[in-house]
Amino acid sequence: LIHFYKSLRMLLENDLFLSKLTLMFDKSRNKGHVDMNMKRYDGKTKPLPKPRKIIKQKGKKTYLAKLPPPSDPHPTPSEYMCLIRAVFGKEKISTVVHAKDVNKFQVAYCNLLKSNMDGLKRQKKQKAKKASQD
Repeated sequence: LIHFYKSLRMLLENDLFLSKLTLMFDKSRNKGHVDMNMKRYDGKTKPLPKPRKIIKQKGKKTYLAKLPPPSDPHPTPSEYMCLIRAVFGKEKISTVVHAKDVNKFQVAYCNLLKSNMDGLKRQKKQKAKKASQD
């Protein structure tokens, strides 16, 4: 039962997501990495199915359910949200940030990133070659 819950993607509240993300960053210091994803989210949980073809049997035509014609526009949501996902090994977490909470979440997220990026290695700067004098 425990393995079942760990393999699922968990949708968390924003504060709980940030605390779990902190734990993921701590675990990744020894081995591994954390993958982050951000994308616009309109609230739909299922994609539209593809239109089905007509199945012809001997002497009979069977019509399967069709989608509305493509000229009909999809209804636009009243508010777009931001879906944020994090993956560390087999552990997956996600959260949805509403438009009104973006500023508060971004400040907390930036502070979290700043505090956990202290183990990065500095890149060596290459010295610019001086132009030869004629």
